[in-house]
Amino acid sequence: MEESGTKPPLACRIARLVHAHFDGLPARSKPSIRPDGTREWIPMSGIVIVKGEDTPDEELTCVAVTSGAKCLSASQVPQSKGLVLHDWHAEILALRAFNHWLLSECRSLIAQERASSENDIATEKKEDEKEKEKKPCSPYIRRRQDSAVTLPPFELNPDLKIYMYCTCAPCGDASMELCMAAQEDPTPWEVPTTTPDGEDGELLDGRAHFSRLGIVRRKPSRADAEATRSKSCSDKLALRQVSSLLSFESSLLVATTANAYLEGIIMPEGEISRVGCERCFGEDGRMGELKGRFWSPGAEEAVDERRYGWRFRPFRILSVPAGLVEELWAFGKSDPTAASRKSKPAVISAVWAAASSVSVPSVVDNGAKSLPKLGGSRTGLYETIINGVKQGNRASEPLARGASALSRARLWGLSKEIVQSCVEDQDQESGIEIGVEEGLLSLGLDVTKRITEAPTYREFKKEPTVLTESLQARKSALRDARRVLGGWIPNPGDENWGLEVLIDPRKRKR
Repeated sequence: MEESGTKPPLACRIARLVHAHFDGLPARSKPSIRPDGTREWIPMSGIVIVKGEDTPDEELTCVAVTSGAKCLSASQVPQSKGLVLHDWHAEILALRAFNHWLLSECRSLIAQERASSENDIATEKKEDEKEKEKKPCSPYIRRRQDSAVTLPPFELNPDLKIYMYCTCAPCGDASMELCMAAQEDPTPWEVPTTTPDGEDGELLDGRAHFSRLGIVRRKPSRADAEATRSKSCSDKLALRQVSSLLSFESSLLVATTANAYLEGIIMPEGEISRVGCERCFGEDGRMGELKGRFWSPGAEEAVDERRYGWRFRPFRILSVPAGLVEELWAFGKSDPTAASRKSKPAVISAVWAAASSVSVPSVVDNGAKSLPKLGGSRTGLYETIINGVKQGNRASEPLARGASALSRARLWGLSKEIVQSCVEDQDQESGIEIGVEEGLLSLGLDVTKRITEAPTYREFKKEPTVLTESLQARKSALRDARRVLGGWIPNPGDENWGLEVLIDPRKRKR
């Protein structure tokens, strides 16, 4: 307990904020007690932005809260058509929800700029540059300030840091010591020479083969469950230490700055193995070969390496006291008050993301009507997920109406919409005489537009025919990081579809 008047540690304040948001979710999105008395549990994660850390004006904003513990088997992936989530573990949903929020923030800023420009023309008023700088804008992103660099057009405001909170350790390498300690018999299991489905290479279970450490693993599952190729949360988070939090879709619009990487991951102290986390995530661990590497987003002489570009940026591991978590969290795997009762992971997952800082009308209801506010924040996205699709839909027969806003198809569609609006704004200015810089920006946006207009997801993200310099550098960084991690076996089969999957066939017939 903190002394009266003493400010609690940042990690504890972040944990309380995330829990407060989850507590505000409707009961339908939370674990429950099943009719046979079985108690459900679920991992939960949240993304919090700290603005002005360690200053008198420090602000904490929760932008994403998610829960989940399931993923698709390898055989189900080819039937997804971009409409079914492959992996809805809480940490992975949180990363995708953060990117949805960030894309929405970009859309808001563009709409705000357009409205301001139209207002200036309508009133025939001219403001000097100093007045324009004072004009309200997003507290989270801004137009890039470097005149020598043109794309991507936005960047995170420099006074931000991003943290992730998790109620339990990420599955995979970072939690292997915890898994070993929980076994009645910690004897290492026999290591197979092939994957469960017989192909070359190996992708070991997330809770097995304890003699093998520092390797890429599959998501854990029951021994009798069908095999998955989804990589563990440990591995996906490790990769983000090179690629940043920005997804491919977000990287079309937002530059990779130093604060686009996680500053830290916060977990209950009992969920942290310092040895496992250092091996999995630390600069002297399995990714140590990447220390000092830099992947430039453009011409070397035009890039400020202190601000832009990709490098291996290990995050900090911060803890919160076990007593605080017990006070805040009723849905953990262990229930000391009911040790004799059965428990199982919940099948329901929750997704919540904050609305953009500027309200923008949308033709799509992303759940804000049913949950206008959460924890004092306006809702931009609220969904309940079952088997990778929105509740009430079937993953075996995926349709547009059941696709989560975090699905491949929806995020691609959102990024395409935003890029198109950027291009339209540039086209409106084409009648004005422009300089070399503006001309390069226009050319770059045309390339970005071509990327988003690819006929299939494979050509959009997996094998694009054209890439900006920035995206090419990102691709190289990811390739090198996967090589160093080793054993990064693809999870293929859900690439040969286009954005036509978002057209509801029933509406199309009318």
